[in-house]
Amino acid sequence: MANTGHDRQIDNIEFNVSDIARSKAFYGQVFDWNFTDYGPTYTEFSDGRLKGGFTVGEEVRPGGPLIILYADDLAQTQARIEAAGARISRAVFAFPGGRRFHFIDPDGYELAVWSAA
Repeated sequence: MANTGHDRQIDNIEFNVSDIARSKAFYGQVFDWNFTDYGPTYTEFSDGRLKGGFTVGEEVRPGGPLIILYADDLAQTQARIEAAGARISRAVFAFPGGRRFHFIDPDGYELAVWSAA
């Protein structure tokens, strides 16, 4: 597997929102973010440096957005996470462009790791 130069780095931040249009209007007006729609349940945002997304497919988590890390080798990274004592909270699943899983860190924070298709 080729090294992307982004292995095990924060790659994306995902906000679970109740209304994508409202979120786009707010962040566009306040921070001048740009948006790319990927269907009715997901919109990617870019602040010019970091990309993330708004999704309506999950429960809104007022405690904060979902931090998503990238891994060149998803299985190897999952094994490392489990060996370090974290709990997998959502098994690997496919989405357009890749696959990802979620885990709970030692302090209870949920994060995700994805890899390209």
